[in-house]
Amino acid sequence: MGEDSSDGLTSFLFYTLFVYPSCSWILKPGRFPRKKAIIYAIAFLCALAFFKTSFEIVERDANHYNVLGVQRSSTAMEIKKSYKRLSLELHPDKNKAPDAADQFAHLKASYDVLMDVENRVVYNKFGPDGVKNNKSTFDETGMLLEMGIFYATWAMLSFVLTLGKSGNMARSWIYTGQIVMLLIEITLMTTEEPFPDWFFPKTTEYEWIWLLHTLFPAFMNGCRCLGGFLYVDMEGETRKLLAALEESNKDILLVLRDVQIGVQHLSTQGGPRISADASSSEGGTEGVMKVPIIKATPTGKLKELETKLARNNSQVEQAVGALKNEGGKGSGLGFYAMILGYIALTYFFNN
Repeated sequence: MGEDSSDGLTSFLFYTLFVYPSCSWILKPGRFPRKKAIIYAIAFLCALAFFKTSFEIVERDANHYNVLGVQRSSTAMEIKKSYKRLSLELHPDKNKAPDAADQFAHLKASYDVLMDVENRVVYNKFGPDGVKNNKSTFDETGMLLEMGIFYATWAMLSFVLTLGKSGNMARSWIYTGQIVMLLIEITLMTTEEPFPDWFFPKTTEYEWIWLLHTLFPAFMNGCRCLGGFLYVDMEGETRKLLAALEESNKDILLVLRDVQIGVQHLSTQGGPRISADASSSEGGTEGVMKVPIIKATPTGKLKELETKLARNNSQVEQAVGALKNEGGKGSGLGFYAMILGYIALTYFFNN
C-alpha cells in the first residue's frame, strides 16, 4: 500500500503541477477556435495519460500469472506443469543471466501463491501486499474502510481544487466519475469471478483497480480544465443585463421628465393656435378656428408612462439585489448527501 500511495501522490503532483497548467494554456480563450481547443486539450490529456500509464505498467513487476505463463482459469495441474518447465529453464545452474537467482526466486514465489487456493484469491483481489499482510476476502469492513479513506481523500482534494462557481460543473463530473469508479471497484472486490476467462486472462482484479486509481488524477484535472473552459456565469450575465436595463430605464425617465417640463411650459403659455381656412367654390369665406389644447391629456399620459417605467425600474433593482444575494449560496449539498447515502447503503447491504 505504501508504494501505491507514493505512486498516487506522484501522479497527483504531475497532473496538477504540469498537465493542468499546460491544458489550461491550450484552452485559453482566443488561442484556438472553441471546438479545436476542446479537441486539442482532450487529445493532450489522453496522450499524456497513455504514455505515463504505459511507462508505469512496464516498470511494475510482472504478476504471478505472467511469470508462470498461466491464466486465471488455469488448474493446479496446469500451474504445476508450467512451473516444472520454467524451473528447469530459469534454474541458476542453467540460466546464465546476472539476475538468475532473482528470476528463480520470483518464479518460486509465484508458484507458491497460485497453488494455494486462498492466497490465489487474495492475490487477485489485493495484489502482492494483500498476500504479505495476510488479508482476507471476508474482511469486508476493512476493505470498505480502505475504500472510504481513498475516496474521501480524493473527494476532499477535488472539492478544494474546484472551489468557486466556475468549478461546480467540474466538481459534478469528478464526483460522478468517482461514483462510477467506486461501483466498479466494489463489483470487482465482491464478485468471485467478475470477468470471463477470455477477457485479459492474465490480468487480476487488483490490477484493474490500480489502473483506475492511476488514471483518476488525469480524469480529475481534465474535468477541471474543461469545466472551467465551458463554464458560463449565467448569474453574472443576467446581472449585467439587468444593470444595463436599469440604466436604460433611468435614462428614459430623465428624458420623460424633460418632455413633461416642456409640455407644462407650453400649457402655461396658452398653447399654440391651429388655424384653418375654409373656402367655398362660390366665393369662400375665411375663418379662424381656435383649437384649445387639452392640457391634461399629454401631461397625464406622460405621468402614466413615467409611473410604469418607475415601477419596472423598481422591479429590476429588486431582481439585481436578489441575484447579488444568491451569488454566494452553494448548491452542492444535495450531491454530497447522495455520496454519503450511497456509501452508507453499500456498507449495510454488504453486511
